[in-house]
Amino acid sequence: MRFKVGQKIIDIIRGKTEINWEKEKLYEQNVKRMFKNNFGYDLNLSDPKTFSEKMQWLKIYDNTPIKTQLADKYLVREWVKEKIGEEYLVPILGVYEKFDEIDFDKLPKQFFIQCNHGCGYNITVKDKSKLNIQDAGEKINRWMSENFAYLYGELQYRDIKRKIIISKYLENIDDDIYDYKYFCFNGIPKYILYVRDRKSGVLKNAFYDLDWNKQEFIYAVANKAEINEQNIEPPKNFGKMMELRETK
Repeated sequence: MRFKVGQKIIDIIRGKTEINWEKEKLYEQNVKRMFKNNFGYDLNLSDPKTFSEKMQWLKIYDNTPIKTQLADKYLVREWVKEKIGEEYLVPILGVYEKFDEIDFDKLPKQFFIQCNHGCGYNITVKDKSKLNIQDAGEKINRWMSENFAYLYGELQYRDIKRKIIISKYLENIDDDIYDYKYFCFNGIPKYILYVRDRKSGVLKNAFYDLDWNKQEFIYAVANKAEINEQNIEPPKNFGKMMELRETK
């Protein structure tokens, strides 16, 4: 989700300017701007009605330390380990404060680089010999300079201590990228989102209920999504997924 911001906001995101965001309401203004750009009508924070409006209210007024931990792609690993076990975590090859600390000679042929403080801050390396390390470094350093919370309107990312994580490379059999996400309401899972074709830039997805019945609605950002028309079977480990979701 991209939008234009003024130079003052860019300076704050880059860490060049210190400011009290709550006092000046810049964060709230950006959330309202993004909402209007995507939905075409003004966000009503005083009396939110729709699911999307209520999500924006939570972004602004319901930030908590546990949300910061769960948004942190490094710290959340400890939470997952305590809840369901370390065997469900992708193995980490290294954690770094700066890109220059990475010794690429010691890394395998394939791996995954990501920053822990945002979404989309990642580089998939299928063949290390073809990786342009200079370009990768410039990209990672730019991401590390950004405060994702203010850039994309998700305050739980604001206080994350930024790190670079390199983890084991995973792939699906058909070389596509697809995954399953639970959508919970009041802590209770209600729907499962199936997503594929991330590389195309237009997500193909479908929602299913817990009995694996396809729903009529889909997930879309700025209308860049299509419904997945294929008859998708539930994953082979669906029963285990259902079991783990009950873990408190």
